[in-house]
Amino acid sequence: MTLPKNRPFRPLIGHGSYAEALRVGEILRKETVGGALLVAAAAIAIIWANSPAAESYFALRDFKVGYEPWHLQLSLGAWAADGLLAVFFFLVGLELKREFVAGDLRQPSKAAVPVAAAVGGVVVPAAIFAALNWGSAEAVRGWAVPTATDIAFAVAVLAVIGSHLPTALRLFLLTLAVVDDLIAIAIIAIFYTSEIHAVPLLLTLVPVAVYAFLAQRYRRFFGLNPAAAWLILLPIGVVAWALLHASGIHATMAGVVLGFTIPVLHGKANAEPEAGPGLAEVFEHRFRPFSAGVAVPLFAFFSAGVAIGGLEGLAAVASDPVALGIVAGLVLGKPVGIVATTWLMARFTRLRLDPSLKWVDLFGMGLLAGIGFTVSLLVAELAFGADSAYNDHAKVAILAASLAAALLAALVLTGRNRHYRTVEAEERVDANLDGIPDVYQREG
Repeated sequence: MTLPKNRPFRPLIGHGSYAEALRVGEILRKETVGGALLVAAAAIAIIWANSPAAESYFALRDFKVGYEPWHLQLSLGAWAADGLLAVFFFLVGLELKREFVAGDLRQPSKAAVPVAAAVGGVVVPAAIFAALNWGSAEAVRGWAVPTATDIAFAVAVLAVIGSHLPTALRLFLLTLAVVDDLIAIAIIAIFYTSEIHAVPLLLTLVPVAVYAFLAQRYRRFFGLNPAAAWLILLPIGVVAWALLHASGIHATMAGVVLGFTIPVLHGKANAEPEAGPGLAEVFEHRFRPFSAGVAVPLFAFFSAGVAIGGLEGLAAVASDPVALGIVAGLVLGKPVGIVATTWLMARFTRLRLDPSLKWVDLFGMGLLAGIGFTVSLLVAELAFGADSAYNDHAKVAILAASLAAALLAALVLTGRNRHYRTVEAEERVDANLDGIPDVYQREG
């Protein structure tokens, strides 16, 4: 393929704006604790579910509370998946809107590569899973399980092992994960909604409209008064969530929709990205600790607990095409899909890999994207049902694949991090020498 010579090459992965670089650093610091709590909650659930006191774990998970006439008498596990996880998706909605309004995704040239890579990172794992489970209608319903990236878990690992990796590379992972979340949201809404009830769905528009009006009209008030969001916006959001739950669409989607109604930029200069932080950023600062410290760990606690059944149970998982498809999709399909799509962008467009980066860096990020914890667990329950043997095998496979992806990514990226740390040290030495007169350099 011949490209016009007068068209300049652009870096395949740009360095991003200074504001984006600061945001990357802040997210890395925040998600480290959240990722650790996520892993701890899942570990406690697995140990408890396979201990002599396993019955008490499942009794707790299946204990029902709520108001039955409104179809809200749910188990604690369901409340965690449908209710608490809506907080996580609310933050996803905030992040998505921020990226499209004020982040690098508003610029097509910067958005093209991570968007394409995210699509490749979804299509290839889904194809691998479908190929291994073709012929079983029930099993193939889980094709979307290995397509998701757990941004909290992945970013937590990156924060530990990638302190010296280029900001452009870390921003690439964050942007890819954000787009991945958007695709996961679309998949859940389209493919895992079996029946839609029109009346409650239409009624959902009423509280959403009220919520959007208040957030837009009184953005300064809610920004300056932390309690106002809890006393005014939260009850309206709960009504929207309950109506969407009654409609048949997974209720976590209410969090995404409400997140999109929050203004990103400040005041009347809403069209200018430089106008300063808006209510979305304020809400993200306020609610991310609750999401990362309470909502997501509790979901992991109630979802990750599965009775493995000793060596026989592990053997059954290892021979199940569902489990094999999930492991192969996350550990192999994610990096292959991401790197291959990025290579195609470099091969057939004017985009080129930044000279400071190597393809092995992208491969390491692709492995990191294979950590598919939170959303993968949710999709598995939606695809197979809580009582299905496939669901239990899928959970074990998700945990094993996420752990394997994290370890492989750490193996690759730790070496690359060491390389970039050496480069930084050499650059600092050169910079210091540049500031010393030549006569002293010669004498030294």
